[in-house]
Amino acid sequence: MFGTVPTEAAGMNSTRIAEVLNYRRAMPGIVTTSHLHALLASPTAVEREVAELQRGGALRKIYVQRRGGLGEALIQTSELEEMITKSAELDQDAKTAYVKFLRENPLAQTMPRLACGSHKQADALVRAGFLTSSIHPQHVNTPLMNLHLRPEDRGSLMSIQAVSRAASGSFDAVGGQGGIHAAGGGGGAPRLSRGGGGADASSSYSGAEFTIAVPGNGSFLKLTAAAMEHLTQLLSKSQFREMPVSMLRERWEGGVARDEARLARRARGEFAGVLPGRTKRWKEFYGLEFNWVLEEAMGAGLVEVFETRSVGRGVRLL
Repeated sequence: MFGTVPTEAAGMNSTRIAEVLNYRRAMPGIVTTSHLHALLASPTAVEREVAELQRGGALRKIYVQRRGGLGEALIQTSELEEMITKSAELDQDAKTAYVKFLRENPLAQTMPRLACGSHKQADALVRAGFLTSSIHPQHVNTPLMNLHLRPEDRGSLMSIQAVSRAASGSFDAVGGQGGIHAAGGGGGAPRLSRGGGGADASSSYSGAEFTIAVPGNGSFLKLTAAAMEHLTQLLSKSQFREMPVSMLRERWEGGVARDEARLARRARGEFAGVLPGRTKRWKEFYGLEFNWVLEEAMGAGLVEVFETRSVGRGVRLL
């Protein structure tokens, strides 16, 4: 995902290098499902294997609503449990209760409030980033939540593009969380409780749920979305919205010198092109690798790679 930090002529001071390394260290070890589909040939086989590994407890799917393909990510259960164990913001009771719930419910994407134990433990899990507030169905169709929707997603329970990718019997096969409301059904305003407590308040508390999350997933989504947007902007500046992979890689890296002659001049202390730390790749994207961003964009359906038969492979903006 990230490239190695240059040891010489990096164009970054020690403070910036430490900032880059700390940012990378805080990034969770997750992968989007769209990235898997870009690397593997059969989408149906991938979804079946992922569903089987989920049922076996080896993988856990983390779902962020209304973020498209970026919102579906996978993480190894062992790595998630290790993050929970090493978290300094959680006490032992909260860690035990949370790990127990995850092991007993390998396919669950939400966690009831009562399963969190006390209010203090639930608050600690939210502050640590392992739980987030679940989006209520009446808020699913707001304009803010529709920013990352495809046009076909707004009028049906499930996008035609995603139907073949959802494993049979899985949660996503029936539209996911809030699928009926996303399609415009399930009307009726929720009943409001005018009292300050009592049975209505306790029942609403027991029925509410949290969404299972991974600390740092928000930073991952923000970085990935910004990187893919920058990649598509580079392609859009071309006359025919396509260019060879080598040219796109050079523009992504900001024109950093790579040939032997220029590297030799740089080793002698002579000026040879742009320093890596001055490029957008290192200033904003912390050294993201070009191949990783290209595969992510391919999985998201933003670009396609084709053979030019003259200058190698090319990339076309869809």
